[in-house]
Amino acid sequence: MKIDLKKLNTSAHASIPFDETIDLTDEKLYGAKPFQSPVHIKGVVSNESGVVRLAGSIETIYSTECARCLKPLEIPLSAEADMMLSDDPEAEEEDDLFVLTSDSVDPADVLVPALILQVQMTYLCKEDCKGLCPHCGADRNVTDCDCDKKQIDPRFAALRALLDSDKGE
Repeated sequence: MKIDLKKLNTSAHASIPFDETIDLTDEKLYGAKPFQSPVHIKGVVSNESGVVRLAGSIETIYSTECARCLKPLEIPLSAEADMMLSDDPEAEEEDDLFVLTSDSVDPADVLVPALILQVQMTYLCKEDCKGLCPHCGADRNVTDCDCDKKQIDPRFAALRALLDSDKGE
């Protein structure tokens, strides 16, 4: 949804509200498409004495998996943004400034990056998740496997053999 900013120039305190659902199902993040739920954005674009400002929020469910046991997770995710809109291309250095390329603005162009900044690299199903056994793949949260707990890195097997031969003497 594009908002025509020319409509805001009619009054010093004009505002245009927005409230819509956008589709981010094709958005890739960390090699996956995690935004399979509807993404809701709402807010207002306003002219405050000649300064055009977009203030809004974005909410969705982030679909991912536990970094240790690979259990599917649904994480509620939200973000807010309050940005001044400017058509000056040299003003990009400011954090609370969005540079316009036309006489209109799509609120999703401002709010989606704010949402993506809220995403963590990894999520856990619970803080003390035990993860998967690196040898048999069993979920250690569900069952204990019979794998040897002291697996030796094959690169150090020769050293282990030397230690074992010293104990035999």
